[in-house]
Amino acid sequence: MDNIKEIQPEELENRLNNGDDLTVIDVREDEEVEQGMIEGAKHIPLGEIPESVSSLDKADNYVLVCRSGRRSMNAANYLKEHGFKVENMAGGMLEWKGKVTR
Repeated sequence: MDNIKEIQPEELENRLNNGDDLTVIDVREDEEVEQGMIEGAKHIPLGEIPESVSSLDKADNYVLVCRSGRRSMNAANYLKEHGFKVENMAGGMLEWKGKVTR
């Protein structure tokens, strides 16, 4: 079983509103992201995560997001194996009630 910390959408929203130092990475596909993305999130489709590792900073804290939480968990596991500090947003965008940007 993976030992990635899962956070609830409400907790992520509170942390973003409080200015916590974290980067949200949305791993959904382009057409999904067109429907809206968490404000300030960085869009890296799941298939591009391996080649994007070099552009990410291991000092940062990352929260991974997808539609339901499954793909983002895969991305979180991959990044954790490569030494990144990651969390996964449980329930994905299906559960997100906060602001989105298009």
